[in-house]
Amino acid sequence: MMTFTTRLLPLAALACAAMPLQAQEHAHAHAHGHEHPQPAEEGATAASAELPGSDRAQALLFDAARLNRVDLVDGLVKLGADLDATNEQGFTPLILAAYAGHGEMLSALVEAGADPCKPGDARGNTALMGVAFRGHDAIASQLIATGCDINAANAMGQTALMMAAMFGRERQIELLLAAGADAGVVDLQGNTAASVALAQGNEAVAAMVGTPQAK
Repeated sequence: MMTFTTRLLPLAALACAAMPLQAQEHAHAHAHGHEHPQPAEEGATAASAELPGSDRAQALLFDAARLNRVDLVDGLVKLGADLDATNEQGFTPLILAAYAGHGEMLSALVEAGADPCKPGDARGNTALMGVAFRGHDAIASQLIATGCDINAANAMGQTALMMAAMFGRERQIELLLAAGADAGVVDLQGNTAASVALAQGNEAVAAMVGTPQAK
């Protein structure tokens, strides 16, 4: 049978994420019954008082995404954290998880309802564009599987394929082309994926995308 203390454990975990070390130790002792027992109603009130508000929950969700704390996602959302909110740099929790290479967190956020297609930062880069810079091939595969527009462009007209070509991410280029990426897209500066690769001296990648140089 689930006891009152057992029911409080998820709440205690969230509270610990928001409190300094000394307060965390107090919550840990309380959750494991090392303090004098309290009436159920009083204990519930104390646990609720320790939980973060929606603003703090939002900040904790950004931290959880960076640190791969999958166990906190559902609870923070219930406390008011927005899965698609952006931080000061313009990144959503999902973009932070993708940039950090946290596949488990990425899956958890998508399952919870986060939008994997939402662009972030001032340039409008998506998570898929960002992982080309980071080199996370497995994360790129996960993002492609979510079904976002494979040819979505940022504010400069650049696509994920262009980003992968720029950084020489051959595996990601294969994945993107297999998913229908258009190597003929031209950005606002007249560049194609091939010309971007050639500008980096990467003839092998330019041959992979197989488009003419920019005009």
